[in-house]
Amino acid sequence: MRGNPGFLRPKDDDEDDAPTFKIDRPDVKQNSQTTFVYNRNPGLPLDAQRRKLPVFKSRDSFLYLVENHQVVVVVGETGCGKSTQLPQFLMESGYASQEGKMIGVTEPRRVAATTLATRVAEERNCSLGTTVGYSIRFDENFSRDVTKIKYLTEGILIRELMGDPLLNTYSAIILDEVHERTCQIDIIMGLLKKVLKRRRDLKLIISSATVDAEYIRDFFNRGKAKKSEIATILSIQGRHYDVDIHYLTSPCADYVKGCAEVATKLHAKETAGDILIFLTGMDEVDSCVDILEKFSERSGESRHGLKMLVLPMYGALSPGRQLQVFRPAPRGSRKVIVATNIAETSVTIDGIVHVIDSCFVKQAWFNTETFTDSLIISEVSQASGEQRAGRAGRTAPGKCYRLCREEEFLKLPLNTPPEIQRTDLASAILQLKALGIDNIVRFEFPSAPPSRNLICGMELLYALGAIDSNGDLTKPLGEQMAELPLPPTISKMLLSSGEMGCTKEIATIVAMLQVENIFAQGKSDKVKVLKRQFEVEEGDFLTLLNVFYAFEKQGLSKKWCNANALRYKALKRAGELREQLFKVLRRFEIPMTTTTDKECVLKCIVMGLFPNAAYLHPSGQYKSIRGDVALKVHPMSVLYTERQPPYLIYNEINHTKHIYMRDVTSVDPVWLEVMAPHFYEKRRVHSVQSRPIDRVIF
Repeated sequence: MRGNPGFLRPKDDDEDDAPTFKIDRPDVKQNSQTTFVYNRNPGLPLDAQRRKLPVFKSRDSFLYLVENHQVVVVVGETGCGKSTQLPQFLMESGYASQEGKMIGVTEPRRVAATTLATRVAEERNCSLGTTVGYSIRFDENFSRDVTKIKYLTEGILIRELMGDPLLNTYSAIILDEVHERTCQIDIIMGLLKKVLKRRRDLKLIISSATVDAEYIRDFFNRGKAKKSEIATILSIQGRHYDVDIHYLTSPCADYVKGCAEVATKLHAKETAGDILIFLTGMDEVDSCVDILEKFSERSGESRHGLKMLVLPMYGALSPGRQLQVFRPAPRGSRKVIVATNIAETSVTIDGIVHVIDSCFVKQAWFNTETFTDSLIISEVSQASGEQRAGRAGRTAPGKCYRLCREEEFLKLPLNTPPEIQRTDLASAILQLKALGIDNIVRFEFPSAPPSRNLICGMELLYALGAIDSNGDLTKPLGEQMAELPLPPTISKMLLSSGEMGCTKEIATIVAMLQVENIFAQGKSDKVKVLKRQFEVEEGDFLTLLNVFYAFEKQGLSKKWCNANALRYKALKRAGELREQLFKVLRRFEIPMTTTTDKECVLKCIVMGLFPNAAYLHPSGQYKSIRGDVALKVHPMSVLYTERQPPYLIYNEINHTKHIYMRDVTSVDPVWLEVMAPHFYEKRRVHSVQSRPIDRVIF
């Protein structure tokens, strides 16, 4: 293993002679919630399954490069075995043989860390938590003395850096799914570049499914002479087939209906092969599924004798329903999977022959006017579109149908901007401050964030009391906020609960906010009536509190949840998170208090979420106090009624056809003046009718 491994860089493999869309080239994917490991050889022994993975052929080349370079960027398509096999290769070569040393593998999502750890533990024939373990937010299962491979989320690694800046417990770090370019992974790469200078023995492996590997390699080599470069690239060749691309000849007015129409025509015409449809979010997926199911009921079997089996795929689905897409379709059926971009790089679904791409994606973008992240539907990048097309060429030649004209597709941006350039940076700044990075502007990010986003982040942290006028972390509030794995506004709300006398209530609300879809899905009148029994006039926050207290009063009964259109697992998870928050608050020595005064609870909510305030404009619509941006109450909110409170506090913003406020509660404007006098003041302004009125302004 001392010879030249002869590895190939991206684009070196005779790419100029290949058709434009022949090679599957994954790129950035955002806002997914789930990752699965698909076993394409379930009948073989585990060792034989490992040897069949494409990554196994590159084992010796990988170990040679790790031995001779401090940083190795590994490029390989989703499903080639990078996430499960690379840490095992390192362990088998002795990189975790020293006492107290382990190999860390970061994942962007919690479910990915636990799923991959479980799989690798099976392959190592050990119990989860021994040789192989994991550590995620509010949950961990590993031994500091025994564990050699630890899967952890990116946020957990940042928090470990706070306590151990040189990561002395690790002999190697693998950054997985780096092509997603999350905000946290960019921070980690910037920090590890500093750590590598101090720890020459630490090995860093960066796993990516993107052609941006050269950019990442150059980032670690920046400032070094040619002979002293520490980073290199290894390209792993995977399985891929030709994919024919089809475009529209004229624009599509409604891409959701357009996707459904293309799927029905393919189902009627094509003899075999499953269909994968890419849409932007849960609402669009459910709408498309309804259209296809109605078509299937009307038409029955196609002329080829195939029935249509329609399956949704998005992060908020239960794990059981998500796993249905991986099971082969029953005899005489064709799977039609309607998915968000969760299926773009995070999952490996065999049997897909046809891909229908709406050419749109929902991404988080920071609004410097409202100081909030907004989920906005926008066009995909060209690289992301090629990645989607590649889902059709995994196991056989396929076809991709893009709902746009070819000339329009070629005008799209080549790559999706990294998350750090388009999201709220308050949490990132708080973490960097806690890590001792005083001058955020001079910190070496792989991709520099916009200066306006940095300024907004600093302003928000100062308003929350997390940093002082010199830009330093305040003690103890700022330091405690940095330790909590929550947004700064929610952290401030939680940490203020002790002095406000409502610790139990606020911790319960915070735990409920971390869980999606408390109420069972359904549009029937019965479901609406059942939901209404928990609603309170103040808004969504106290409604969530009401739901959990009712659940607790009924003895955490699953039967009661089913009878009241509530999701038992979601509420049970919220209860577990609440207990974790109680432990953290006790460690911070925050008094564990409780109250029956709902006004006290609402005031505490205002102490954290005061930046997210809106007022009822004389025109009849809500506007944000900061920026005067027109807002609407989300249809799923308790306050989506004819009664419109004059002032609201919201938790987050969603962009669709309108800008919606989610998790809304009514507040007294006097509280904004009292709780945040540095942020708001009352001033006399002129209304639309030119009559002077008193209003709280930013």
